[in-house]
Amino acid sequence: MSIASLAPDYIRAIMAYQPGKPISELAREMGIAEESIVKLASNENPLGMSVRARDAAITAIGEISRYPDGGAFALKKALCARFGVEPAQLVIGNGSNDILELASQAFLAPGLSAVYSRHAFAVYPLATNARGARGIEVAAKNFGHDLDAMAAAIEPQTRVVFIANPNNPTGTFVPGAELEAFLAEVPRHVLVVLDEAYTEYLAPEQRYDSIAWLARFPNLLVSRTFSKAYGLAGLRVGYAIAHPEVADLMNRVRQPFNVSSVALAAAEAALDDDEFLARSAEVNRRGMAQLVAAFRELGLEWIPSAGNFVTFKVGDAIGVNQALLRQGVIVRPIAAYGMPHWLRVSIGLPEENARFIEALRQALA
Repeated sequence: MSIASLAPDYIRAIMAYQPGKPISELAREMGIAEESIVKLASNENPLGMSVRARDAAITAIGEISRYPDGGAFALKKALCARFGVEPAQLVIGNGSNDILELASQAFLAPGLSAVYSRHAFAVYPLATNARGARGIEVAAKNFGHDLDAMAAAIEPQTRVVFIANPNNPTGTFVPGAELEAFLAEVPRHVLVVLDEAYTEYLAPEQRYDSIAWLARFPNLLVSRTFSKAYGLAGLRVGYAIAHPEVADLMNRVRQPFNVSSVALAAAEAALDDDEFLARSAEVNRRGMAQLVAAFRELGLEWIPSAGNFVTFKVGDAIGVNQALLRQGVIVRPIAAYGMPHWLRVSIGLPEENARFIEALRQALA
């Protein structure tokens, strides 16, 4: 008997999450110089991190021999000032992925269930299955969340509903009024995890105040990250804002020092750099227009996106992806999301977008 066979069935049934291909891996596989590779696979900020965040991180390295502040006092203070919440409402995570796992760990168990949409973030079923809970996948509506169907799918054993807005990998967006109406319908014994990893990229007319809803909906958890628009993907910092009782439960199962001191310092500085955030959004807006114009010219179908990426249909996604890789361009295949004929490309700098467009043109030819 293998020792692995002694693990719970629901653990052995999990398919590991497959991240975007790293630049170094493609360089080894194809014999391509790393500096010539364009990676547009993981929705990272092409501007990198802000100077303020970089300086704060460098300063924090001087104290790297010390454990980080497990309570994240300084970052929580900055978040409270920014959003008008209390420290007791906050949970700091090792990226927002950690927040999703903590919510699942605190509220899910064998015999319970979670609801999520088809084509939504892969971590939702992973986090659900890792607790031995049952996942209820609801059919998508125009590649996005069908909130009416998700509400109807909730059962007495349901404890969590996951919603990504904007959604990854499709980029679809649910207007705030529809989300608010959904929250009013959801039973109070169900925690609604509103994953807003890409909220900083929303256009002004799309914005809504989900944090203000917390006063009316104690079963709401708002999850956000510093990995995307703030450019700190490699440092792994995310946070949840929730009812104090919800945050307390999540903090009980959180690892004591789950975020490094360097990451905490960089996140605090990044939060205060509104100029960098605005520049990131503008680069994204222009890049989005650049890619959409190319898809239109090439006669390709794409899904209108509210994030920092676009999902487009090519038919032979495996073949096109391999052709792009041979040219040193990394995008994201999303067959694991039930979309085998589609690819997702992150918005890059203008020259990176142009390189992708030309490589795509050759791959299609």
